[in-house]
Amino acid sequence: MVNILDELEWRGAVNQVSDEEGLRKLLEDKSVGIYCGVDPTGDSLHIGHLIPFMMLKRFQEAGHRAHIIIGGGTGSIGDPSGKKSERVLQTMEQVHHNEEALTKQMKHLFGKDNITIVNNREWLSKIDLLGFLRDYGKLFNVNTMLNKEVVASRLEVGISFTEFTYQILQSIDFHHLWAENDVQLQIGGADQWGNITAGIDLIHKMEGSDAKAYALTIPLMLKADGTKFGKTAGGAVWLDPEKTSPYEFYQFWLNQDDRDVIKYLKYFTFLSKEEIAALEEKVKTQPEKREAQRRLAQEVVAFVHGKEAVKEAEHISAALFTGDVKDLTASEIEQCFKNMPSVEVTNAKTNLVEWLVDVTKIEPSRRQAREDIKNGAIYINGQRVQDVDYELDPSQSFDGKFVIVRRGKKRYFLARVK
Repeated sequence: MVNILDELEWRGAVNQVSDEEGLRKLLEDKSVGIYCGVDPTGDSLHIGHLIPFMMLKRFQEAGHRAHIIIGGGTGSIGDPSGKKSERVLQTMEQVHHNEEALTKQMKHLFGKDNITIVNNREWLSKIDLLGFLRDYGKLFNVNTMLNKEVVASRLEVGISFTEFTYQILQSIDFHHLWAENDVQLQIGGADQWGNITAGIDLIHKMEGSDAKAYALTIPLMLKADGTKFGKTAGGAVWLDPEKTSPYEFYQFWLNQDDRDVIKYLKYFTFLSKEEIAALEEKVKTQPEKREAQRRLAQEVVAFVHGKEAVKEAEHISAALFTGDVKDLTASEIEQCFKNMPSVEVTNAKTNLVEWLVDVTKIEPSRRQAREDIKNGAIYINGQRVQDVDYELDPSQSFDGKFVIVRRGKKRYFLARVK
């Protein structure tokens, strides 16, 4: 049986490990409790979050006991990791809303087997100030805390006492799960190494140096061009289908660089070594077919949104590629035209030339509109229209909600019927 650490190393998913030999033996001897946390700073995960949580999912699939902390406590004060300035504190009402949304997403991704989802507000909120200072504050050396990268990087611009104590709260989380849930391994991003090892130190001070507790971090994900993975011109790529539609999500993965796609297949899919090797060969010999990118898109969309979402995204993609959009559903149109130019129109029947110029402003003049129509450059709902006397009825297509206009080969416009 392959040790899961070997699997993670092959996938390029290991940055740092504390006591690798000890952790390797522990993983071979028993079903280990592992945890990864996320603070409710927003009401959806984005694909950057997927990096450590995909690793947690692998541990779960290998029969280990996965634990997720939704940081209702830590999220109310703010993690300084990766931040150049103080976070703006959210209202507790917003924190609670975000907790509920993230919990729902986690249940969807992880199912019910070998998974426990907890909220650290349950135990952190019960610690009073004097108890915090006596029971935990005494065990943390300020000099050591200052040397942690997460704090050291902020000393020039300043860091509040609130955010300075974040690593203590995260350490308390690790000790709590160690004592109550037999959790012995914490995983996280590369920027969490200092916080995680602080938790190991706390466990050793409270439970003895023989207490088994380990840290594993994931490398910082960079694209081949050196930029940070997960950011696009339009901002973050979200797991919430209302923020990033399944079609947009599919397109994000489909458009990955040949230089990155194999790395992402290793990170974000559960394909075997043999399947990925075959796709790697396709990238070398037939890159124009983009089979690796298509498989990556299919696998990640199925994991996050389900197999039906894959079919829908591919149906939309094919329709836009061929220009045959008439068979799209209203919900599919909502997805694929979300970021395309759009106008609001009434459902009144109108001459097409007038509609293109006066109603939608798609065409700059009647002369240009007539010319484009006669030349076959105008498509209404996927059908070429070359009759300048054509009467457009917006109520007759896509449940009376939309009219899709294509001018030329690829310029699409969406008219939303009020």
